[in-house]
Amino acid sequence: MSKYYLNYLDELESEAIYILREVWAQFENPVILFSGGKDSILVTHLAKKAFYPAKIPFPLMHVDTGHNFPETIKFRDDLVNELGAQLIVGSVQESIDQGRVAEEKGKNATRNALQITTLLDAIEANKVDCAIGGGRRDEEKARAKERFFSHRDDFGQWDPKNQRPELWNLLNGKHFEGEHFRAFPISNWTEMDVWNYILRENIQIPSLYIAHEREVVWRNDSWIPNSEFLKLEENEEVVTKKIRFRTLGDITITGGIESDADSLEKIVAEVASMKQTERGNRSDDKRSETAMEDRKRQGYF
Repeated sequence: MSKYYLNYLDELESEAIYILREVWAQFENPVILFSGGKDSILVTHLAKKAFYPAKIPFPLMHVDTGHNFPETIKFRDDLVNELGAQLIVGSVQESIDQGRVAEEKGKNATRNALQITTLLDAIEANKVDCAIGGGRRDEEKARAKERFFSHRDDFGQWDPKNQRPELWNLLNGKHFEGEHFRAFPISNWTEMDVWNYILRENIQIPSLYIAHEREVVWRNDSWIPNSEFLKLEENEEVVTKKIRFRTLGDITITGGIESDADSLEKIVAEVASMKQTERGNRSDDKRSETAMEDRKRQGYF
């Protein structure tokens, strides 16, 4: 009898599918947090495989800041139509209009942190008891502290010093009314794993990840896309560069890198040679050493 071997991508896939099925088994109203980035696309693809031939049992929840890349919104809508999935959209602009949050001012103003209130409001309004995210431990030190099943209290807050143990493959999703969980099925994946899997599975991704010519401005040590939301300083100049994005967020804070990687194969080769983390060009993470953890404690993704 021949032995059965799984390569490392198959093992990661199997682990993620197990976690997604555990979410479906333990929670009543889970959703996938969908940003339109490669990680949430990967989680959605894994959910499709986990429950095939049935449809994905989770709605997709997107927090729309109003400052998204147009390509991201188009990709989101096309994917939802293809999957026949339910889409729940929380609007940061509506939160601002209702006085729930106040818009930041100044050169480096961003709506990134404002998403917290919009996200928690959407979770409460839709009675979500588990939000599935695409966070990975290699991305950022705060995300490295997350469990597969990460508890949030009735205020939506996370306490990294008070987390439940996860022994072997035992996951505990018990919670009181008003509390919820975040689940992270691809916690153990690296950026390289994600791209190798996307290449292997031929998963469609937004064109923003592929090298393309775009008008950009050099700010905060990265190439920020020129857009209607960007207020130029006197010494700043709009130039055209061939760039791509390693991570996607608001168009106002997501920096691109100069690149000739115009195919998945070239992206994999480029990532293998990178020395900077993929979030190194996100200005929202540069505000302090603990910028990400501070936001996550309050209820961020």
